[in-house]
Amino acid sequence: MHSFLICTIVIFVCAYAQVSVPPGYKEKYPQYYYSKQARHPRDVTWDKQVGKGKVFGTLGNDDQGLFGKGGYKQEIFNDNRGKLEGQAYGTRVLGADGGTSNLGGRLDWSNKDAKAALDISKQIGGRTSVTATGSGVWNLDKNTRISAGGAISQEVGRGKPDIAVQGQFQHDF
Repeated sequence: MHSFLICTIVIFVCAYAQVSVPPGYKEKYPQYYYSKQARHPRDVTWDKQVGKGKVFGTLGNDDQGLFGKGGYKQEIFNDNRGKLEGQAYGTRVLGADGGTSNLGGRLDWSNKDAKAALDISKQIGGRTSVTATGSGVWNLDKNTRISAGGAISQEVGRGKPDIAVQGQFQHDF
């Protein structure tokens, strides 16, 4: 009976030591004390300099399934003409209702007044989509600006393109 009482006390002390946390530890070490609702996905991301560009990627999971994305990004030029970057990428998603794969490429150009982008992507087993965007801001004087922008998007071989245009004239009194 005496050994049973000692074992019970030892188990109770060990269990209490497992669940008790000294004051201030949760604030000092938040990465170790979290609830399951607050847990972030455990994604693996990398970004490595290779030659004149970077290889990037992410592997992870979320509520929809498993996913992976990878690609290569390079600055083509950055001088008085502006800045031009190019990128090629691919994605793969696996879910309960199957999976999808996409391949694509993107060009981004910008200078101090304007920017433009061209994005071409293809879903494997699906259609190719092309999106082009552009916008600019021009200062007429210290209180007056004109800004304009637009976008065109098209699924190749399907209907008419989606077009968006906007402009703004702004003067500060």
